[in-house]
Amino acid sequence: MPKVLVLGDDLTGSNASGALYAKFGLRAVSVRAPLAPDSLALRPGSGIDALVVNLATRHASPERAAAAVRAALAAAGPVPLTVKRVDTTLRGNLGAETEAVLAAVPAARALVVPAFPDAGRVTIGGIHLVDGLPLAESPAARDPLTPVRSSRVASVLGCRRTSTELPLDVVEAGSKAVADALRAPADLVICDATTNRHLATIARAAAELAETEGTRWISVDSGPFGVRLAAALGIAPGDGTVPPVLAVVGSITAQTRDQLLETEQVLGARYVEVGADELDPVAIAGRAGALLEAGEHVAGVRMRPPDPGAPVDAGIAATVPVVLAEATRRVLDRHRVGGLYATGGDIAVEVTAHLGAEGFRIDTEVLPLAVAGRLAGGPFDGLPFATKGGLIGDRTAAVACLEHLNYVIATERTSP
Repeated sequence: MPKVLVLGDDLTGSNASGALYAKFGLRAVSVRAPLAPDSLALRPGSGIDALVVNLATRHASPERAAAAVRAALAAAGPVPLTVKRVDTTLRGNLGAETEAVLAAVPAARALVVPAFPDAGRVTIGGIHLVDGLPLAESPAARDPLTPVRSSRVASVLGCRRTSTELPLDVVEAGSKAVADALRAPADLVICDATTNRHLATIARAAAELAETEGTRWISVDSGPFGVRLAAALGIAPGDGTVPPVLAVVGSITAQTRDQLLETEQVLGARYVEVGADELDPVAIAGRAGALLEAGEHVAGVRMRPPDPGAPVDAGIAATVPVVLAEATRRVLDRHRVGGLYATGGDIAVEVTAHLGAEGFRIDTEVLPLAVAGRLAGGPFDGLPFATKGGLIGDRTAAVACLEHLNYVIATERTSP
C-alpha cells in the first residue's frame, strides 16, 4: 500500500508534486479523483510508494472540496504520511481541505509550509511572497476565479483550529530549536522558510518529535517540504538499505566551500578535511570509511584551503588528485557505495583512472557543465558518477548533483 498520500487540487500541481517524490526515489503515480476502493493504485503489490490524487477542487466550493478530501482519504485508508498539496500562490480551498484532512486523521497536527524556494515562493513572518512581492500584490491576487486577498498565510487558511507561527529566526537556529518550538500545543504550525535548507531543518525537527514523542504530522505544502518530511521520517523506499554517496572534492575555491556548506545543511553531508601535510591515501581512506561505517548517507573527502594569502605549492597541487583518487579506490574496495561525486576536472580524471574505468557513460547534464552518468569498464562498471568543475554553479550546485545521484540509486534499488 502507498506510504505517502498526496492530495492535490489541480492536475499540473499534482503531477509536479509526483515528480518531486520520484526525484527523491519514491515510486510515484498520479491519478484523478474519485479514487475507487478497488483502484489499481491501491491493490497490494502495486509497487506504489507515493500516491498523488488530483481532486480537481481548485475552483470548487469549500463544501465540495472538503467532501472530495474525505472521499479520497476513505478510499486510500490509513497511510504513514498524508500530504495536502497546496498551490504555490495559495489559491483554492486551503482552509476547507486542510480542515477535512485534520478531521479525518486522528490526533494529527498540520505543518503548513507553503514555501517553494526554487520557484521564488517564500514565507517570512507568516507572510507569503511570490518573486519578492507580497502575495496580495502578486498576479495571484488578480486571478479571475480564485483571487487571493491576503498575504498572511493564516488569513488565507482561515481555519478555526488553534494555530501558531514558526518564525524564520527559530528555523535559522537549527532543528533542535525548531523541535522545541514545535512542542507548543497547536493544531496548525505555519512555518517560515526561504531556502531548501530551511525546509530540511523543519522536516528533521518534525521527524524527531514523531520518533521520540509519537507526534503525527500531516503536511500542508506546495511540494518540496512534504517530500523532505517523508525522507526525514524514514518512509522513503529502501530507507536504510540505499547505499551512500561518496564525494571527493579537490577544489579549494570559495565557491566550492559554499557549495559544500549547503550540502551539509541540506543533505546532512559529512566530510573528512585533508590538509596539504596530510596526503596519505591510507589514512584518508580510513577516515572516510569511518564516516560510512557510522551510517552517513553522504560522506566525503575535501581539501582544506590554504590560509588567506598563502602561496599554493605547485608540487602539492599536482599530487592532490592522485592521492584523493587512490584514497577513493581504497574506500570503494572496502565499503558499499552507491554513487560517486567528484569536484574538479583533474580529480575526476584521476578517480576514473584509479578505479580502472575506461571512461564515462554520460546520462544527463544536471546543470550547465555538471554531468552525471556511470563509470564504463573496470571493476566498478556502471557505478553512478557525477562530476562538476570547482567554479561551476551557484551555492546549490553540489546539492543538485548529489540529489540526482540519490535519485538514481534509490530508483535502481526500488525498481520492480
